[in-house]
Amino acid sequence: MANFKNIVTDPLVDNNPVTWQVLGICSALAVTTQVKTALVMSAALTVVLVFSNLIISLLRKLIPAKIRMIVELCIIATLVIVADQVLKATMYDVSKQLSVFVGLIITNCIVMGRAEAFALQNPPVPSILDGIGNGFGYSIVLVLVATFRELLGSGTWLGFPILKQFGYPTNVLMLLPPGAFIVIGLMIWFQRMFVSKQLREEE
Repeated sequence: MANFKNIVTDPLVDNNPVTWQVLGICSALAVTTQVKTALVMSAALTVVLVFSNLIISLLRKLIPAKIRMIVELCIIATLVIVADQVLKATMYDVSKQLSVFVGLIITNCIVMGRAEAFALQNPPVPSILDGIGNGFGYSIVLVLVATFRELLGSGTWLGFPILKQFGYPTNVLMLLPPGAFIVIGLMIWFQRMFVSKQLREEE
């Protein structure tokens, strides 16, 4: 049971796929100008990650080693198409804002990485938990980056005026990709300077 707990909690901070492994940066730069789009993107990637891990884990003994990456891509691509169509049917405006980035989940290193590194070697339950943990780890970073960018860039949070009502002037830099680079860079620095240092001291 302790191992199951570690599978879920390890990617949240200690081995976060974005701030520690530096994966999934493209979407973190592109869809984090608003918290709403970051939440939807996070949900889409987490769903795809969980179900791709589950399916690949169930088929792991049947997938020939020579074509395993093709099979993984086919499974992930199918799930991404379903997720994209569901978004278009239920949240069309947000789907338009996300543009091609939902489709690019197919090439997201986090999804392929977990399929290769974990789902192919482990049973379904741990694979599901691994998908949940890495999906939530990715989501935490995306929502934090989006919070900083929306607050500092637009003075709002989830569309509600927060800093705006105090006369805060909008900061265009935070709404541009360099703003995301700055925020993510600071988060990576903070984790590696303080969180990883704390982990070494505990060891």
